[in-house]
Amino acid sequence: MKTKESIFYIIIRPIITFIFKLLYNPKIIGQENIPKTGRIVIAGNHTHNFDCILLMSSTKREIHFLAKKELFQGLKKIIFNNLGLIPVDRQNKSPKSLTSAIEYLNDEKVIGIFPEGTTIKKKGELLPFKYGAVSMAKKTNSSIVPFAITGKYKLRSKDLTIRYDKPIKITDNNLEKENNKLYNKVNSLIEENIIEKVLEK
Repeated sequence: MKTKESIFYIIIRPIITFIFKLLYNPKIIGQENIPKTGRIVIAGNHTHNFDCILLMSSTKREIHFLAKKELFQGLKKIIFNNLGLIPVDRQNKSPKSLTSAIEYLNDEKVIGIFPEGTTIKKKGELLPFKYGAVSMAKKTNSSIVPFAITGKYKLRSKDLTIRYDKPIKITDNNLEKENNKLYNKVNSLIEENIIEKVLEK
């Protein structure tokens, strides 16, 4: 199935990026690790509803995010559908969302996913990862670009940071093992961010 680029996304991304960077002053590290072409899954920790905009600000490529279906209500449903977001039913298994994500990947597109599945957690906590990222990457032979977000979304923030690592391949059929590797990679990126901030002070 041939998927279409979202004209709305292409138009609105630079506008949102400009405003977002002006307001929140994010530090973006390793964005060169996001391939300019080819199928990739971008996966990392989830800290705030603005995380999606932070990822959008990191690359000109259109990112198709998996988002909880509860967000697709009223006007937001129209906007999110036009931005190429994929609704996910977190209460039940959602094969339709996985099928849609795989279709995008098979068409050499980008999927953005937060394997924790929620922002509701203790400060600084990294919840266990769900298997969606490694599963779809394995099924489509896609690379995963891990990332880590630290800091707060405050006006002209001095500590909001996102760090991307080099793409990795899911080579083992043991998805639990591969999922643990991804988790540990994201956790190490979080620690890198924290250490860097401490050294800057």
